[in-house]
Amino acid sequence: MKKMFSIFQNKNYALLFFASFTSQMGGIIGLTALLFYLLDRFSNQPAYATMTELMLSLPTLAVFFLVGVFADKFDRQKIAKNCDWICMGLSIVLLLSLYLEWMPFTFAVLFLRNAVKSFFTPAQTSLIQGILSENEYSLAVGLNQMVASLFMLFGNGLGVFCYWTLGVEGAVMVDAASFALSGLLIQACRISDAVRMPNGKHSIRQLNIAGIWKDFTLGFTYILNHKLLLALVSGFVLFGVVNGGLSVMQVFILKYKLAPGNYEEMSIVLGIVFGAGFLAGSIAASLLSQKLKLYQLLILALIVCGCATISGSLVKSLWLYMVCSCFIAVSLPSINVAIGGWIPSIVNPKMMGRVQGWIHPLMMLSQSLTLLFIAWLYPAWIALESLYWLVGGSLIAVGVFYMIILPKFLAVNRTADVSVD
Repeated sequence: MKKMFSIFQNKNYALLFFASFTSQMGGIIGLTALLFYLLDRFSNQPAYATMTELMLSLPTLAVFFLVGVFADKFDRQKIAKNCDWICMGLSIVLLLSLYLEWMPFTFAVLFLRNAVKSFFTPAQTSLIQGILSENEYSLAVGLNQMVASLFMLFGNGLGVFCYWTLGVEGAVMVDAASFALSGLLIQACRISDAVRMPNGKHSIRQLNIAGIWKDFTLGFTYILNHKLLLALVSGFVLFGVVNGGLSVMQVFILKYKLAPGNYEEMSIVLGIVFGAGFLAGSIAASLLSQKLKLYQLLILALIVCGCATISGSLVKSLWLYMVCSCFIAVSLPSINVAIGGWIPSIVNPKMMGRVQGWIHPLMMLSQSLTLLFIAWLYPAWIALESLYWLVGGSLIAVGVFYMIILPKFLAVNRTADVSVD
């Protein structure tokens, strides 16, 4: 544990970590408060609440071909800083839209804010790659998982608390303050030009559609030509399948099998159990990444997660199902730590932004396709338990696949030798 937190002795990393924390907080509190405000204010129009959630995913798909290119072409520190400050300004504009009660304007501002926010993570992740040693990558990913689990546990509750005590306007102002603080933390970093601009200085005037498309496809080609990287990025696609499946499968099994009379209350309890397991798994993953080889940690976590998923379809007791869900939650961070800790050590720093720019859209695509698959087949064509077997079986199959191919890549301990223009 002491080694885990020794990474904060790196001042630049500490500033970037807390900047990421406050930026994430700025994206959750106001959005949650807005969701509850719309349910209260327009109770006969639940589509508004659905549109609010949709404003999280649509912007990512709208700008995914730009975010990685920008992170590799321009000053990464300025991108991350300006993302926060633009989001701060848009949060204030969001207040104006709420005052006007003009919902198309509100959704347009939300779309724009989340589109701008999409540029933050590739830039911030690329900066972290440049300021940490190879042995510290998995520690950093583990800490990010801990933050994600904390937001999973308390994020929505914090948003609801702010809504109850400060109102939707106060919650949106908390958003604005969080983005402003994140921008100031990033500005305080002292990072070399080689890390901020590994491809040299570029002007926005040099960008054109043909150049953007060339850089975007170069990132995809880089992934395809690097066999180890392709295998690891495929793991994030699997992550999308798991996220998509679990987002509805758990509610379905509570409503239609284990707790049909009080599934709403039990879903809250299950959320607490899952969040607590995710937090414990995040801590364990960071520690295990120092004891095991990353490929061993990845394979172990995939098989445990797959077995727990299948077991969840077999149990007839609600509490045994929660035990299975806890095992799933504990194992998921290890998958992300293993993959996320390995990728920075093999990717050329000049390509990190474009590689990162592909990961999240691929996850979103696989998650969306999984949900469409479930909507199409369930309950008309397959049973509820079959969904668990499909997801769990996929996890185990990928674990076995990695067990066969990843040891071959153990000798790959240097930056990818794929040519970069």
